Amino acid sequence: MLDMLLPAGVAPTIALLLIAVSFLTSAFTAAFGIGGGVAMLGALAGTVSPSVVIAVHGLVQVGSNVGRTYVQRAHALWPLVARFTAGSVIGALIGALLVVELPERILLGLLGAFILVMTWLPKPRIPGLASSGLVIGGGLSTIITMFVGATGSFVQALLLPLGLEKRQLIATHAACTTIQHLLKVFAFGALGFSFSDWLPLIGAMILSGFAGTMLGTTLLERLPERWFAVAIKAILTVVGIDLLRRAAGL
Repeated sequence: MLDMLLPAGVAPTIALLLIAVSFLTSAFTAAFGIGGGVAMLGALAGTVSPSVVIAVHGLVQVGSNVGRTYVQRAHALWPLVARFTAGSVIGALIGALLVVELPERILLGLLGAFILVMTWLPKPRIPGLASSGLVIGGGLSTIITMFVGATGSFVQALLLPLGLEKRQLIATHAACTTIQHLLKVFAFGALGFSFSDWLPLIGAMILSGFAGTMLGTTLLERLPERWFAVAIKAILTVVGIDLLRRAAGL
């Protein structure tokens, strides 16, 4: 009976593992804003066909981020989300056209370098960073997510210089990435990917992810602001270095 609800080639034990990973990664992302999407991508890459990883990951992340956005909606800065969305729409259109043409390793390298620069180098006060900068960043990150799947750290690095309070940062990030992954799902659907066989498993992963979001949100409220900033920088650094490693083929 369970086999009938699962996509071809996905064993019940693998499905249960992915459901558990969805809970853990959603909890981590709700507490720290990033990291869960990359971990979820890694879990999918190690268990399902490479040809479906990015598309399935996108739909799972839509469900995860919708739950996180809803729970933390009171703290989201919606004008920033609107500007990010404007760029993301353009980025999704461009990404759908280029998805089979640009080398993934180049995009990984650029993404890793950008994250490290935005995290550690002193940043001058740039007029328009919260307006046009978010539009451009939304477009670039949405193009990149069509190829590499998880760009939450890119979006986090884009928001970090704006000096948001921790709950504003996490909630605004959740709303931005919800829009980004939703646009990616529409793009892959337009390119012919069929999600129907994956819907039962994805639905179970989304439900377990929402439970993880509730746990992670509780942890966020208890985490001191100073330690939160240290944790964010540490996570971004690890992600950035790992992206450069993958870009170098190591």
